[in-house]
Amino acid sequence: MLFAAVQVTWAASGTTVPWSPDVAYAPGVQLLLAALAVLAAGACLATTRTLARRGRVTVAASLILAVPVFVMGMAGLPAYFVMLASFSGVESATGLAHTLLSAVGAALLILVAMSYRRRLRGRCPRCGHDHPGDFDGPLAHPGPSLASRRTRVTVYLLMGGLLPWAAVKTIWTLGGDAIGVTAQGWRESNAGASGVAKALASVGIDVTVLAAAAAVFLLLGLLHPWGQVFPRWTLFLSGRRVPRLLLLLPAWLCAVGLSVYGVVLLITAPLIGIGVLPKLEPSGAFTTSSGITWMVAFGGLAFGGLGFGLIAAARSYSARTRPACANAATPVPTPSAGRSSSVSPPA
Repeated sequence: MLFAAVQVTWAASGTTVPWSPDVAYAPGVQLLLAALAVLAAGACLATTRTLARRGRVTVAASLILAVPVFVMGMAGLPAYFVMLASFSGVESATGLAHTLLSAVGAALLILVAMSYRRRLRGRCPRCGHDHPGDFDGPLAHPGPSLASRRTRVTVYLLMGGLLPWAAVKTIWTLGGDAIGVTAQGWRESNAGASGVAKALASVGIDVTVLAAAAAVFLLLGLLHPWGQVFPRWTLFLSGRRVPRLLLLLPAWLCAVGLSVYGVVLLITAPLIGIGVLPKLEPSGAFTTSSGITWMVAFGGLAFGGLGFGLIAAARSYSARTRPACANAATPVPTPSAGRSSSVSPPA
């Protein structure tokens, strides 16, 4: 409902909300988004009630329609993260607000959809297990575990897609020339960068490479046990359980935008190379169209690799850390002749 109110306000006041750097949402589109948000809100309320078949189909269709729209609305979240992390400023406050509202809406709708699906299957809507009793008791969390070898190898290979992109960026930052970009041209194109970005560049660190390193750190936490229990170097947090959403929320929110963007770049670069799409004109620090094409391909490998790596790692982490209601670990008492039944204590 908050999302709907904001969209109606923007549409009525004629506020510009960018969809991309060159395209803004039309007022009619904003009103459609508001109507969809209201429909999704009604569907969320209906999931807690007992519905006839037609009602269940309507609720499911509403959620299936709303979730992809909200997910696409948050696709620019990684770009805004880099802007904020580098203190480069935000190009559009309304664009950032729209992206954040879409991200929150997508996360909540997905959680509601998961709970509703479990309820329809007769399972606990909170933990997804089939167990006796209510679902408002304590949760039993599994112990720390390492992702499977297959998952680790897959994620490491996807992380390797960062190497060409990060290597080129580092060469430019260190004062070298590569793929049609000179060190002088790179410095001139980044003359308006923030003080933090310039300070990092002075020691050979590009701020976008640093942001990618943060994503790699998140990936490693999703794969290894220290992402489930705070390690010793976290000082006063050492030994405490890591909240699942602390890793899963940034992983899923960034994975969507990165993977979609990476796929688009990976499709675009070969099509330009074989002449299906027109060549990109040199711009900024680039002096050749082939250099831009190579950078598009490197970006696709980097962003797509990070995005799909986060998806694979987050799926593994979610399954390994999924808690269960304490009732799910308690067997149902079985009476026996001549003896009183007993119930094992919760795990």
